[in-house]
Amino acid sequence: MADPSSYRPKPGQIPDSPGVYKFRDEHRRVIYVGKAKNLRQRVANYFQDLANLHPRTRTMVTTAASVEWTVVSTEVEALQLEYSWIKEFDPRFNVKYRDDKSYPYLAVTLNEEFPRVQVMRGAKKKGVRYFGPYGHAWAIRETVDLMLRVFPVRTCSAGVFKNAARTGRPCLLGYIGKCSAPCVGRVTPEEHRDLAEDFCDFMAGRTGTYIRRLEKDMMQAAEEMEYERAARLRDDAEALKRAMEKSAVVLADATDADLIAVAEDELEAALQIFHVRGGRVRGQRGWVTDKVEAVDTSGLVEHALQQLYGEERGDAVPKEVLVPALPEDTEAVSQWLAERRGSQVSLRIPQRGDKKDLMATVQRNAQQALGLHKTKRASDLTTRSRALEEIAEALGLDTAPLRIECYDISHLQGDDVVASMVVFEDGLARKSEYRRFQIKGFEGQDDVRSMHEVIGRRFKRYLQEKERTGEWEEQAGDTPADGPAVAGPAPTGPVPAVGPTAEDAEPREDDGRPKRFAYPPQLVVVDGGQPQVAAAKRALDELGIDDIAVCGLAKRLEEVWLPDDDDPVVLPRSSEGLYLLQRVRDEAHRFAITYQRAKRAKRIRTSPLDDVSGLGETRKQALIKHFGSVKKLRQATIDEICEVPGIGRRTAESVAAALASTAPAAPAVNTATGEIIEEDDGGSS
Repeated sequence: MADPSSYRPKPGQIPDSPGVYKFRDEHRRVIYVGKAKNLRQRVANYFQDLANLHPRTRTMVTTAASVEWTVVSTEVEALQLEYSWIKEFDPRFNVKYRDDKSYPYLAVTLNEEFPRVQVMRGAKKKGVRYFGPYGHAWAIRETVDLMLRVFPVRTCSAGVFKNAARTGRPCLLGYIGKCSAPCVGRVTPEEHRDLAEDFCDFMAGRTGTYIRRLEKDMMQAAEEMEYERAARLRDDAEALKRAMEKSAVVLADATDADLIAVAEDELEAALQIFHVRGGRVRGQRGWVTDKVEAVDTSGLVEHALQQLYGEERGDAVPKEVLVPALPEDTEAVSQWLAERRGSQVSLRIPQRGDKKDLMATVQRNAQQALGLHKTKRASDLTTRSRALEEIAEALGLDTAPLRIECYDISHLQGDDVVASMVVFEDGLARKSEYRRFQIKGFEGQDDVRSMHEVIGRRFKRYLQEKERTGEWEEQAGDTPADGPAVAGPAPTGPVPAVGPTAEDAEPREDDGRPKRFAYPPQLVVVDGGQPQVAAAKRALDELGIDDIAVCGLAKRLEEVWLPDDDDPVVLPRSSEGLYLLQRVRDEAHRFAITYQRAKRAKRIRTSPLDDVSGLGETRKQALIKHFGSVKKLRQATIDEICEVPGIGRRTAESVAAALASTAPAAPAVNTATGEIIEEDDGGSS
């Protein structure tokens, strides 16, 4: 635990201007971002007596190792910079709302020549018009099905569209009148785009114009005794009315507004947002977050506004935003919203009438979401905490291992040898920090040597980061030839001289962004028994690292092995600690074998067998499976090749001839080292 006085800025060093400040931990990772009207006053508050600080603030300042700040011109700029940094650095002590699911949107791809109506999830794309989000994808499809009678916009995929254009025959929707069939030229690109824009106008709330137009055309057709056309127009108008009825009117003045409600307790907060367009609820979403910083309702609302509108422009920011509490600096937030919309935005608390009643409904949804979340998570939090405590007790650790890294080796009979690194933090998988390795220090099958190489490469990168950030001072005459100067015992053996690969890519500059190998775990788990554990421990010892625990989990009896121990640690089968270790090990195995299979598939796809006439994918895979590699297949006789099911003598002769014609004339030589490089017949790796 750090002493905040050790990095407290000197009196008068901090300016009294608006700005944004960052706290960093000992690994230079940004752990908190905040903004202030007056940087000097705000930052000074963090360095008062620890007993006077909120427990969460106290945890943050004792975790931090430095503080820095950036001066800006206005409070609006500070708000924008704070949002950008929170998004970029993902600080652990900032409140961040995360969707508990990926909400579907109704999207119109106006960036295409022939716009398409479809369901979309995930990040928004430029040039696409979005409506929603919706609670369920089927709700979107029901609405679209009704509206295609009036706005027959394309809904097919690019492949279906191209195939119809090639054959000159539209799909089923084109035959039944629910698509204008631009694929076969029934309408021009301009006419189809007009349909798509009318569709968007209707979805945006401008509904009365289209219904009145249809009813007028229906009456005119009836007067002209075109009864079939009048009946069709009547059905079209009814379809639009049914689509509108799916979202009841909640605000009589046809307002475009977003309503935000917050339900919170001491530890967590739930947020609910209703998107109202044209007086009707067009979408709803909800988030739940841990209150990792000392923040009140107004602070939660401000964070929500940043996340909701930080990437939005134009009409995506509504004219009104109704909230349960105003942000601390309401004027700056309102100005920021207005800049994003391009016109004035009203940010206020509803006081009476329909808007206050609707806010009460949104609030009830938030309360229910928080209650449901607590019901789901209560046992999970307790179980994870107990699992980490059991692991710490069984392995003799001083504290619970909040960050666990697990490594596994995967190969197929010595070919395509790869390794995986998975990361669990607080008992949960952190997939953004997963890494994978190709074993390049040697050829063949040797899991122990592979494990030694991978651990060495991973923690060599970590030490280089510590040296680059100045956390360890170099000592004269104590710099290893293959790595940074380190504190602790000198290396006892050679560090593998393995060149950098894509997996070991240089981390980004020291700006607080996540780096590939910058943060150490408290526990390293390897998939295997005593030999693998010894190899991992030896790799750490060679690098002078002695503050990271190592253990192995053997599959046969699920025994936990520690370095230098002749007997394993046996955890009870019902132990939550054992269950967590199994999950970590199984995830590492899954990640490794997925990578290995992908490499193997690529190697098979680019193998010399592709040139054999009449040899299909099934028989090609049968040959590789039987012999294990193209290299071994090349060494086989024609009679041995004929033993593979489905391979006749003529095919075997063709295979042998093709492989013989691609055999290397002489071994390749690394001119820098004089080392002979064996050919990898499977293609590039």
